[in-house]
Amino acid sequence: MIRYSNITAPLEYNDGWLRLYLAQKMKISVSDIKSITLVKKSVDARKKSDVVFVLSVNISVKNETEVLKKNKHNKNISYIKKEKYLLPLTATLPKRPVVVGFGPSGMFAALYLAQCGVKPIVLERGSDVDTRTEKVRKFWEKGELDTECNVQFGEGGAGTFSDGKLNTGVNNPLSRIVFNELVRHGAPSEILYEAKPHIGTDKLSETVKNIRKDIISMGGEVIFDAKYLDYKENNGRISAVIYEKENKEYVIDTDSLILATGHSARDVFYSLNNKGILLIPKNFSVGVRIEHTQEELNKAMYGEFYNHPALGAADYKISVHDKNGRGIYSFCMCPGGSVVASSSEKSTIVTNGMSMFSRNGQNANSAILVGITPDDFGTNALDGIVFQEKIEETAFIVAGKNYKAPCCKVGDFLNGRITEGFHDVKPTYRPGVTPTLPDKYLPEFVCDALKFAIPEFGRKISCFRNPDALITGPETRSSSPVRIVRNEKLYIDKIKGLYPAGEGAGYAGGIITAAMDGIKCAMAVVGR
Repeated sequence: MIRYSNITAPLEYNDGWLRLYLAQKMKISVSDIKSITLVKKSVDARKKSDVVFVLSVNISVKNETEVLKKNKHNKNISYIKKEKYLLPLTATLPKRPVVVGFGPSGMFAALYLAQCGVKPIVLERGSDVDTRTEKVRKFWEKGELDTECNVQFGEGGAGTFSDGKLNTGVNNPLSRIVFNELVRHGAPSEILYEAKPHIGTDKLSETVKNIRKDIISMGGEVIFDAKYLDYKENNGRISAVIYEKENKEYVIDTDSLILATGHSARDVFYSLNNKGILLIPKNFSVGVRIEHTQEELNKAMYGEFYNHPALGAADYKISVHDKNGRGIYSFCMCPGGSVVASSSEKSTIVTNGMSMFSRNGQNANSAILVGITPDDFGTNALDGIVFQEKIEETAFIVAGKNYKAPCCKVGDFLNGRITEGFHDVKPTYRPGVTPTLPDKYLPEFVCDALKFAIPEFGRKISCFRNPDALITGPETRSSSPVRIVRNEKLYIDKIKGLYPAGEGAGYAGGIITAAMDGIKCAMAVVGR
């Protein structure tokens, strides 16, 4: 198979254009090209007057050896081995493994174990995605929060109610397994080649259901509304898992437990800490969500091509360091999306961003986060959680104690005045917002960092200069403030068979890396 990279293509390109381009560049006839498969597609908008696509493709041609020899000096041409996707080899275990949590990490751990034939049992404290969607809707519309089933807890994890972004800077063969499995279970095939792939909440919901059904078809079991309580050990080895469902306690005998409970399962962190498991504080971030109209962002990023149908909704990734060296950066950018209520505990405000696959909403939003280190909150294992909780609880109070979020215009934040009305940009957060400055709920050093960064971002992306852009907060759950320490074999030193996994355990930073870490732990369970 031949790989041709760095193809600069017009926005209106089609298969005919691509075949002719490749034939000319490789000095062959169009009829010599048997097939073309797109493997990477990105937008180059550095020149606003000439926005183009950059493509990489795999090509099947007649007389491949001769074509490669003829083009040996073309640096854009390389030979690649055709990949064949294989399911993992079967394995045997003395007892069925248990996976706690059915977010990306737990889901892919369970899928791998099911494919190995060891029939995993999954415990998920939240509900299945359909029931969960209805409970989340009630919270967004009426302020009725279910603390066990919400944007953080339930089938698919926190990523289910997000943009479903699949970006990762980690170069690991396991990432290709994750992408292939997502597509195999219903995700759009575009994620295999888009430079910034995403699924969207609507597509992701169906995909996670299909993964669950596949796990069950292979003998696995997924138990919803099942809250992990504790584990039992015998001679330094996991012997059982205790969980609660409908106010009754149950015990499962097992010698392998993958703990993939996510970054918001704070009760699990406290439970492990009380049992003497080594937890250490780690860096994380807090900040706000910023909203612009999607049209304004499109114009800023694409210039005169801002409404071209081939481009879709524009996005961005931006960062800066302040005079103290503290990092401020965009995170979880959601084109054509909305800011969503994401609390998992009573009397708190937590925000996140969400988009559907089409990304056709009126606004674009992104977290603007400020880096936090243990020097900012303390060195005890759980001090970072306390730091987060204080911000979330304070935001709830200052915004009216009714799950409305504190919100203001950017210009008002930078000038220290209360917002009296919204103009160019309308808030998307439900169940509503209360005009409140971030200074009322975020630490002073975080606000100072944001006030430094936003004008700096405005020098690079014009919509950040709009004083009517909105700030809604707080954003506190971008990553776990805790790491559950595990050894090189991926289990906790003093408890053999206990595998902390994913973002909540401090070993991932998004959907793909969390899923990869789940697979790694599953491989360790079966001795790979």
